[in-house]
Amino acid sequence: MPTGVAIRDVRGQLFDAAERVLLRDGPSALTSRAVTTEAGCAKGVLHRHFADFDAFLADLVLDRVARVERQAAQLCGSAGTGTVVGNLGGALTEVFGSVAVAVVSLVTSRDEVRARLRQARPTGVPVLAEATAMIASYLTAERDRGRIAADADIDALAPTLIGAGHLLFADRKGVPPEAEAVEKVVRTVVAGVVRGPRA
Repeated sequence: MPTGVAIRDVRGQLFDAAERVLLRDGPSALTSRAVTTEAGCAKGVLHRHFADFDAFLADLVLDRVARVERQAAQLCGSAGTGTVVGNLGGALTEVFGSVAVAVVSLVTSRDEVRARLRQARPTGVPVLAEATAMIASYLTAERDRGRIAADADIDALAPTLIGAGHLLFADRKGVPPEAEAVEKVVRTVVAGVVRGPRA
């Protein structure tokens, strides 16, 4: 990018560029030069907006956490509509079909990023913790509507669904699982608690 040309939404462009590098090449390829090259801007642009590269990566993770939190509101809003299995399958695909698996690899591979994230989110693995909370909130909303059994152990179901989803999507280089495969896993996990023919 030529010097003196303003970049709109610099943070968003840099985060999107980092996500593309992360998804394509993995966390070991994520450098400030790789990000700015992918974004088509000078390396100094990143350092004008972030204290250092680890601060940038921590903010990237927190930005993706915020996406999951926005998705949670939409998922809870869908309670009582569609099917429980379909809604859960779609939610898992949205979380893990994007960058969640790669973010978990990034967090586990970079000690300094993990330390910075602990200041903002002291417990759980970022993105996975929020995704688990999202699924638990949705299951609770469906239980309140009678589409999930009143005695369903949501504290066990939510992490089970997230763990199963993570494993389904964990192969970065492979073909993502089909919707039917995701729904089959969801159906297996929630089979004992879903109520009603249209649930």
